[in-house]
Amino acid sequence: MRHPLQHLRGNAVRALRNQGLHVDILGEDLTSNLIEDAQRECLLVNAPLICRAASRVPFSVLKYAMTLDGKIAASSGHASWISCKQSRNLVFELRGRSDAVIVGGNTVRRDNPRLTARHGGGHMPMRIVMTQTLDLPEEANLWDMAEVSTIVVTQRGARRSFQKLLASKGVEVVEFDILTPREVMEYFHDRGYLSILWECGGTLAASAISSGVIHKVYAFVAPKIIGGKNAPSPVGDLGMVEMTQALNLIDVCYEQVGPDMLISGFLQPLPDMIPVIPSRDETFVVDPTVSPYESRIIFFYKTWDLYGALSNFSPHPIQMGDENGDYVTWLSVEHYYQAHKFVGVDDPMAQDCVERIKSAKSPEEAARIGRSMQKQKPNLIRSDWENIKIDVMYKALKCKFSIYPHLKTMLLSTAGSVLVEASPHDLFWGGGREGEGLNYLGRLLMKLRSEFLGESSSSSEAPSLTV
Repeated sequence: MRHPLQHLRGNAVRALRNQGLHVDILGEDLTSNLIEDAQRECLLVNAPLICRAASRVPFSVLKYAMTLDGKIAASSGHASWISCKQSRNLVFELRGRSDAVIVGGNTVRRDNPRLTARHGGGHMPMRIVMTQTLDLPEEANLWDMAEVSTIVVTQRGARRSFQKLLASKGVEVVEFDILTPREVMEYFHDRGYLSILWECGGTLAASAISSGVIHKVYAFVAPKIIGGKNAPSPVGDLGMVEMTQALNLIDVCYEQVGPDMLISGFLQPLPDMIPVIPSRDETFVVDPTVSPYESRIIFFYKTWDLYGALSNFSPHPIQMGDENGDYVTWLSVEHYYQAHKFVGVDDPMAQDCVERIKSAKSPEEAARIGRSMQKQKPNLIRSDWENIKIDVMYKALKCKFSIYPHLKTMLLSTAGSVLVEASPHDLFWGGGREGEGLNYLGRLLMKLRSEFLGESSSSSEAPSLTV
């Protein structure tokens, strides 16, 4: 099948064909009912890559083991063991295929897990603990960094003293203004995570499902009955009151594992990754170098893309003048853009937000701070922001491409091509999932490219003087 990421699509096919290998593309070179089944298998095996590319969150799998009467522990909280040894070994394999394993604070307090992949083929996933209050024990197996690292994500300002204790043990603590499964997953997507295994309790599982970040479920059902009115279930309250509201799994599979039954399936359909090319006519107005009939499309999105340096998230510091005429260094265009939502606002919170964005360690962190504050405190946004934000972005981009010659050369090398910021979610700066976005970042880059080309043409035509 074609690669879901546009900038990589076709590279492997060309490389194989150049070596004399015959390559057929499912759904293109080969079509039949049998081939449709094969294409479906390709979609399933590549589900993590496809879902991550389309949804801007890592592919997330919820795994739990329960008794025949739907309990994940006894009323006392004791849960060792519900599933058989063969099932537990399969869980190690699932961990070994994941970038990280995530649990909630209750699981840490109750089970003191290690979350290692002792039989998972050698790969050890990162361990993530998600907790609002940071009410965690000072001693826990997860604080042992000998085999693999642990990241704790929590609400901003939670138990500062305990954060210092965790830091002294080598545990990374990440604070969120709004701690939700989606915010956390978007953060780890930006850190490059592909696949995450959720081994949490019912409360966090329900929150993750409600947030729409769970793609697949693995349920190990053991032929045991434990009973108990207060015994916990694998998924907490989802707010559903009628059976017609129940979530139905897609592509359900049944597999016997020892005495247990493994039921797996998708909570969301796999997205259609067929690219939709946006109209070139409108682009031609912005940049005359682009032919409305014969031009190629250059997609860029993440900084590791082939043309990722075009992104406002690329790690290239810029120096911009402030309102006092002094030059200030910003770690990226995105740092500058997000901070200027709040610049000039006469409010201590707005000024603090500018400083927090300025000191953010990454463009992703700067964006998260700016966007979260914009959602929580819209009154802190400068009143003229909607009128000036395009100009703010353009000035920062022009500075970046002016002070880094190799970036300017890259931009000029795209002359004649349509530039599309391929974010599937940002319909203002990006092109959208189906070409419905306004693609203003791509437009600004093409405008800047045209400006640079005009300058180059003018300088080449100027008469030379010999002194």
